[in-house]
Parts: sequence; C-alpha cells; structure tokens
Amino acid sequence: MPATVFGGFTHNFLGNAPVWYKQTILLFLIANPFVVWLLGPTVGGWLLVAEFIFTLAMALKCYPLLPGGLLAVEALLIGLATPEAVYQEVQLNLPVILLLMFMVAGIYFMKELLLVTFTQILVGVRSKSALSLLFCIAAAMLSAFLDALTVTAVIISVAIGFYSVYHKVASGKGYAHPDHNAQSDEHVIELHREDLENFRAFLRSLLMHGAIGTALGGVATMVGEPQNLLIAKVVGWDFAEFFHRMAPISLPVLAAGLVTCWSLEKLRWFGYGARLPKPVRRVLEEFAENERAKRTKSDQAALWVQAAAALILVVGLAFHLAEVGLIGLLVIILITSFTGVTDEHQIGKAFQESLPFTSLLVVFFAVVAVIHQQHLFAPIINFVLAQPEARQPGMFFIANGVLSMISDNVFVATVYISEIKQALDAGTISQTHFEDLAVAINTGTNLPSVATPNGQAAFLFLLTSAIAPLVRLSYGRMVIMAFPYTIVMGGVGFAAVVNFL
Repeated sequence: MPATVFGGFTHNFLGNAPVWYKQTILLFLIANPFVVWLLGPTVGGWLLVAEFIFTLAMALKCYPLLPGGLLAVEALLIGLATPEAVYQEVQLNLPVILLLMFMVAGIYFMKELLLVTFTQILVGVRSKSALSLLFCIAAAMLSAFLDALTVTAVIISVAIGFYSVYHKVASGKGYAHPDHNAQSDEHVIELHREDLENFRAFLRSLLMHGAIGTALGGVATMVGEPQNLLIAKVVGWDFAEFFHRMAPISLPVLAAGLVTCWSLEKLRWFGYGARLPKPVRRVLEEFAENERAKRTKSDQAALWVQAAAALILVVGLAFHLAEVGLIGLLVIILITSFTGVTDEHQIGKAFQESLPFTSLLVVFFAVVAVIHQQHLFAPIINFVLAQPEARQPGMFFIANGVLSMISDNVFVATVYISEIKQALDAGTISQTHFEDLAVAINTGTNLPSVATPNGQAAFLFLLTSAIAPLVRLSYGRMVIMAFPYTIVMGGVGFAAVVNFL
C-alpha cells in the first residue's frame, strides 16, 4: 500500500477523533482475538464489555456507534456471539426501536407548539426561582409523555433563539439582522458585555434545570426513556401499571428534585441563581411580541393541529391503544397531513435525531448477546440474589446507578433486566420479587445517571449541542451543576427503594 494511501486511511479512520483515541480502538481490535484465543471467551467477553463502555464514556471524542459497532462486528467474527442471537435481541426489543424511530420523529412535528409554550414561560415569568421551577416542571411533564431528547431539543432551540436575538443587539445590530455570528464576541459593545455574561449564566441554569426535569419526569412512565419501555415489555406492564409501580419512588424524587431546584436558585449555589438582566428582558419581550404579531392564520391553525395531536398522543399512551411507536407514527401522519408538510425531504428531517441512536441501540443488543451467550453477568447476578431478599432492590439500585454514571443507562438497563428475567425463567426468583427488582433497575438507571453527561442521552445531547459553547456550558461545569441533584435524587431514590419495595 503506497504511503500516501496509508496516510489517507489513518486520517479517515474515525475522522476527527484524537490520534490517541484512534490508536486505542485499533489496539482493542487487534488484541481481542488474541485474548479470546489465549485466555478464553469469558475473559474476552469481559474485555469487550469494558471496551464498549469506554466508547460510551468517550462519546464526546467520537460517536459510540462507530467504534462500538466495530467492536460488535469483531465479537461476531471471533465467535463471542452469533448473528442469530443479535437478531433475537432485536426482535425482543422491537417496541423500543419503533419508539425511537417514530415517537421522536412524531414529536419533531410538534416543536412549534412546544417552542411557543416555553417562550411564553421564559418571557412571562419575572421571578427567576419561579421560572426555573416552571422550566423543570414543564420538562418533567413533557418527558413523562414524550421523548426526553426531543424535550431537550426544544429547550435548546428556545435558548439558541433568545441568545442569538440578544447577541445581535449586543453587537450593535437589530435582532432581525440576517447575517450574524453568535459564536464570536468580537463585535459586542463594551456596554453590553456584562449583561451578556449574566445572560449566559441565566441560560446555563435554565438549560440544566430543564435537563434535570427530563430525568425527573422520564423515570415515571414507560415512554419517558427508551430503557423504560424495554423494561415494561420484559415485565409485561402497560402505561398505567408502569406509572403505578414507579410512583412510590418517582413521586418522592420529583418532589425532592423540585425543592432542590427552588433552593439552588435561592441560595445561588453550584452556578445557579443568575438573574435575567433588565436590558436583555426588554429586547426579548420586544422580539416575542414581534413574532406573535407575525403569526398568520395558517400558523395558528398548525398550532391547534399540534395541540390536538398531543391530546391524541396522551390518550393513546394512557389507554395503551397501540404500541408506542405506532402511536408516534399516527402523530406523524396527522400533523403532516393537516399542516401541509408534504415534501419527502421535510419529513426526512424528523428522523435525523432518532436514527443514529436507534442504530447505536442495535449495537447495544449485539453486546448484550455476547453477555448472554458467554454468561458474563451470571456470577454478579447470583451474588446479589444470594443476599437477603430485602437487600436486593437497594443493591441493584446502587449497581445500576454507579454504572449508569459512566456508561449509557439504556445499555445498563438492557443488560440487568435481561439477566433477572433469566433468573425468573429459571425459577430462582418469584414474579413479585422480579417486579420489585425491575423497579429498582429502572429507577437506578434513570436517577443517579444525571451525575455526568455520559449517563443520560439528553445530557449528552445538551453538551454536544450548538448552545453549549455559546453559554460556556462545558463537561466539567455540567458535572458541578448536576452534583446537588445527583445527591438528592440518588439519595431519595435509594431510600424509597429500600423502604417501599
């Protein structure tokens, strides 16, 4: 191979990922066959799981679908799992795949309604503590029925819109100026610089309260997070039963989370408490009024259609009229049909947010197939199940919570719920105890995972979004701002699991 071609190959491999990261993935791929050959498939399987978790933890360096997918393909080639086993996992979890494909895309067509809702909250409420609480509550309520990623996307869209509006004014331009680089402060007038920094701190806190809200609401229902639906399908719960089972843990955690939100704003700890500067408020109010005046009858009719579709969505989920993904497809059909969205490319944009993660989920299932075929988690599960029955839910909560902080909570939940289902099928545990453990796994993967952007897809989405660099929201700052919520939500969740299960 000519040197120039080889140089191009090394440059193209995993694109703009750091060189050390590329070298690490190549080392994994080279070492795995030798480990399996020399030390056996059990050691090789554990190494593969550790490598895959590494790709999840390093998601900011490279989207995990690429390196994780290479590891999954290699696992099949060296015999750690079979394609049939992967296909069986996909078949078992088809409702989750349908959820991601159609529900997220369906909510995409409701963005205008959600944007109007959050905009009215942001402009209409003057108390920062009350505004933060409303953002958190709204995100929680929406995430209980919609997808947390989509709710986060709406909050991000609102923040980007308002930031861009004020940044234009601060740079000496009108908010309607068409060409403007919001990423540079080069043209910001000195008089506005302090207000701009305070506005950034204000938006950072709202974004974090909103992201936390998606976790508070997402844990409560079977559609709040992808792993919730997966757990519900394995256990056999419908929407109402799932909510009822989670309520003893989810409701106390929700109350504690809202109290934490209010307290952080009042105490101004951990980067919270920044107020909206008065000059910024005047600009945003003028902008919101201008947007309201520009709204045509067609735009207003589209909002009513989206509201009707939202009502149909809630009723369909509450009474489990069809699989969740199919209800999402219904929402797509209704909204596009009655709002004039008829172009294929317009519709295709709705799937851009969901399909990469759907593909990654299938890779999850390939790794889960390795875990099952090599019985990797059997010793851990057996150890926990050997403990007194009353202690087991708390131990599962902690184990899932810690692993979800560094890995992806969908992957963690997939592994653990599958393992305890096997224990149920083998007669090791009763149906009642199996359901208690399922509650512990669901809450364990949803609540402590807010500690880092790695654990929650919505947090990772926020960190990698266009708004994060604009408001100076870094990985470290997110961890610091999430810390009080992690302690409260994890602590209250653990106490509730121990006392109510």
